[in-house]
Amino acid sequence: MLNVAAYHFVPIEQPDALAAALRASAESAHLLGTVIVAREGINLFLSGPDAALRGWMDLLKDDPRFAPMHVKFSDSERRPFRKLLVKVKPEIISFRQFGIEPGKARAPSVTPEKLAAWIANRRDDDGRYVVLLDTRNMQEVSHGTFERALTLPIGKFTDLPEALEQYREALRDKTVVTFCTGGIRCEKAALWMQNSGFRNVFQLQGGILNYFEQVGAQGYAGACFVFDERVALDPQLQPVAAGQGE
Repeated sequence: MLNVAAYHFVPIEQPDALAAALRASAESAHLLGTVIVAREGINLFLSGPDAALRGWMDLLKDDPRFAPMHVKFSDSERRPFRKLLVKVKPEIISFRQFGIEPGKARAPSVTPEKLAAWIANRRDDDGRYVVLLDTRNMQEVSHGTFERALTLPIGKFTDLPEALEQYREALRDKTVVTFCTGGIRCEKAALWMQNSGFRNVFQLQGGILNYFEQVGAQGYAGACFVFDERVALDPQLQPVAAGQGE
């Protein structure tokens, strides 16, 4: 089976109509997983036969709104989802911070290859010390994270602003790179930090999964938690055996 994880921030004027159309086409293609639609964009995790899923994604990206969407594919022996869920929500990932609109503005990103070089040197291209900020919750972090990353004792993404405030002064003269599983949370977090007075903030392009795909395990310890029955993926994007990667 082929699996796909993708998101894209773009203004959507009629999220209910889009959700209905996506539900119908996904059902016709016999896909399983989750699609979340909001006025700020789309977020999806789907699984299905290779040709059917690639065809569905091609049709989705024929829509100019979603043509720039970065897509991450992975294989599995069986489907990691049991049903298809298509939902309309206020946000594609709940953050509840007024004025954060990634579809209209975004913090700068750093590619996996560039970040790997920064990790090796512990400094960015301008000589500033680099801090990797994990925007995921404690359960996810327990499966693995970047070595020496700043992790926060949070149970949900909405807790991040309060938990991070104590580090504001310590991060003042550092370059901060936010990261998460696929990029969606670190994109929102980086934009919020930028708007809230933090300086030299970047987001990891495509998150941990894209880093695994482009670079591998360099600077990373353990596995990456994913939101399906595979639980966690190793740097080769393969499911981790029970008891490993934690």
